[in-house]
Amino acid sequence: MRAARTNAIRSRLSALSRVLLTSLAGLCAIAGLTASHVLAADEPRTPLQIQFSLDRPIDAAAAPFVMASAGGLFGAEALAVTTNIASGSSDAIARVAAGTSDFALVDINALMRFRDKDKQGGPKIKAVFVLFNKAPYSIIARKSRGVRALTDIEGKTLGVAEGDLSIRLWPAVARLNGIKIASIKQSSISAAVREPMLSAGQIDAVTGFSYLSAINLRDRGVPADDLAVLKFADYGCEAYGFAVIVNPTLATAKPDAVRGFVRAVIGGVNLVIKDPVAATAEVISRMDDGSREQELERLRTLLRDNILTGDVKRNGIGGIDPARFERSIEQVAEDFKFQKRPQASDIFDDQFLPPLNGRLIN
Repeated sequence: MRAARTNAIRSRLSALSRVLLTSLAGLCAIAGLTASHVLAADEPRTPLQIQFSLDRPIDAAAAPFVMASAGGLFGAEALAVTTNIASGSSDAIARVAAGTSDFALVDINALMRFRDKDKQGGPKIKAVFVLFNKAPYSIIARKSRGVRALTDIEGKTLGVAEGDLSIRLWPAVARLNGIKIASIKQSSISAAVREPMLSAGQIDAVTGFSYLSAINLRDRGVPADDLAVLKFADYGCEAYGFAVIVNPTLATAKPDAVRGFVRAVIGGVNLVIKDPVAATAEVISRMDDGSREQELERLRTLLRDNILTGDVKRNGIGGIDPARFERSIEQVAEDFKFQKRPQASDIFDDQFLPPLNGRLIN
């Protein structure tokens, strides 16, 4: 009987030992799995190589991207971004469509026209982030030539540079303000002589970007109080301006990379706002020939007029108001005959934007 009890005790101890050993093995396995996850999280991700196109040589408008790079924000998103320069928005869009560039900063209204003219069934490029909440389209005139308000342009000579984007929205703005376009003498000129001809008084006004031509003219010695900068946005133009577009293959295959790129750009905007002087210095360091004073003025102008608008302060940066965007399409259509009129959702994709609290600008 004593032997039976002894055997029973031994049996229970043996069973208990097996349970303890099994539990210990399980705990060790969990600890090993956790450790492997920690190690994996600590391992640096291999950066994804990204080609990014600007539609023109670097100036203050590129500051958010310059600061995202200089501040390590692209790197923090595991993106290695290389910037290349295109010969205009159409060229930059074509590079993204061909896959030679992954992202580009382009005029969103040029994107509408590019997509509509594509008869080859190419990739449907979309914008994923709007940098310029208001387009910089303007007429820049000399007050000394009798142009102080938009209606004064009637009977004057208007210089229009080849490839200028502002003139494409001019018919809509003229109609909204009751201006007879036929009464204006339109002179086609090269971009290289636009500011020189206006400063020399050979023409009365030019079309162009408010943050480019106006500041360039002051640099040429035209007094600031002699310049009338007539921004289309102040006269009923609903158009958005520069936006980031993405190659759809990349967007489908690596959506997190697209979200990371957008987050980095928003961070770059915040860095520019926090210290525009430092941002200007970074931009100048990447320009072949630039004036620190001129680019700082340019940066502050575009922040005030094009980026930090009332809409952005209320609703965050990067997105669109679909109703306003639809109205802007109608305005584009006054100069451009669409084969098929696009919807806002055909041109802009908001799925890569961070939540609102990640887009609010202080």
